[in-house]
Amino acid sequence: MITRPASDGQNEVDADATVDLDLAARLFEELKQRTGSDFGLTRPSYGLGEQIAHDMVRREARRLGLAVSSDAGCNLYATLKGRSAGPGIFIGSHLDTVPRGGNFDGAAGVLMGLAVVSGYLRAGIVPGRDITVMAIRSEESAWFGASYIGSRAAFARLRAEELDSLHRTSDRVALSSAIDGAGGDTPRLRAGEAYLSREKVGLFIEPHIEQGPVLVGRGIPVGVVTGIRGSFRFRDASCKGRYAHSGATPLENRADAVRAVATLVVRLDEAWMELRDQGADLVVTFSEFYTDANEAAFSKIAGKVDFSLDVRSEEPETLRRMRTILGQEVKRIEREHNVRFNLGGMTASEPARMAPEIVRQLERCAEENDIPALTMPCGAGHDAAVFASEGIPTGMIFIRNENGSHNPAEYMAMDDFAAAARLLSSFCLSYRI
Repeated sequence: MITRPASDGQNEVDADATVDLDLAARLFEELKQRTGSDFGLTRPSYGLGEQIAHDMVRREARRLGLAVSSDAGCNLYATLKGRSAGPGIFIGSHLDTVPRGGNFDGAAGVLMGLAVVSGYLRAGIVPGRDITVMAIRSEESAWFGASYIGSRAAFARLRAEELDSLHRTSDRVALSSAIDGAGGDTPRLRAGEAYLSREKVGLFIEPHIEQGPVLVGRGIPVGVVTGIRGSFRFRDASCKGRYAHSGATPLENRADAVRAVATLVVRLDEAWMELRDQGADLVVTFSEFYTDANEAAFSKIAGKVDFSLDVRSEEPETLRRMRTILGQEVKRIEREHNVRFNLGGMTASEPARMAPEIVRQLERCAEENDIPALTMPCGAGHDAAVFASEGIPTGMIFIRNENGSHNPAEYMAMDDFAAAARLLSSFCLSYRI
């Protein structure tokens, strides 16, 4: 097995020997038992399940003798002190889940960080710079309708109006109340106090399960991520037409909302295929599409359809083109079908490129340690995007995951977790900030 320098001038160590897989396996099982049920795992943002997970990580960090702290947004930091002052390595991800999700989305990254740091302690390795494991709050937008709440709070990018306007979908608790209830400090957030900065964070690495089928399909355990797709989303869009009798109303007299939205689906799909053929990176999803159960009937033309639209790309120009196409098609379909669209409020995130030097070093470490790895883009949003947008060198490691994600059936083999953890350990031992 390839060995690498532990830190400036220290003796070489075997990267394989530094990962505490027993700790990770024990904590995965505890998370499953304490936050799971027959219907999957639910750890609401700033709720009980997420708090249990954060308390577990805090407990283990203290047992390891790490320096533990938290910020005004309740993000948790567990630091192994290095020999030299200066910006350190941050390893982290989130601990909340979607409703009835799986046990590995987010948590795998936090527990991998702990496993690597615990392994360094067992091996007597003192890193050249601090290594901090970060457990991030409220990454999943399913709870408050906004992405990256915890990581944005750490950089003072959480807007004051969001604290009052955002409410948790499960119980309508305001975000400000949820943060304070979890032990946070919303006055400091409102004042714009940043806990993290480029001067403190030398680089950020987020290990995460892949949430798509690429690694499974290729038979490869680990991915090295090149970038995270940005997006624009309309979560509460609708189309209004006119209810009418399905048999008695001729085509020219109809204002059929189903037919109008179906036309929009087809035309955006055609635009997607055209851009794809031109080499653009793009995915388009109508993730919700439904009529009003109180009004709809078998023999009625639908007068209203509610839907949601999620458009993602690594390329800002592709997102701009799709925004333009969407606006043009909405106006065109309104004229053709005698309907009116209301797309509602839009949420958006910018694409984030991973630092090329981190991608290259991860590729080198994978090759030197005989770890099969695929260099690939990331379609889902992650907290790493926030760090990258702050100008912090950022990378991501994917772990192969069966059965997709955001569902109870997601499955990550511990052998794959071990391969990714060895890659992370080797990277942290070799990368120079």
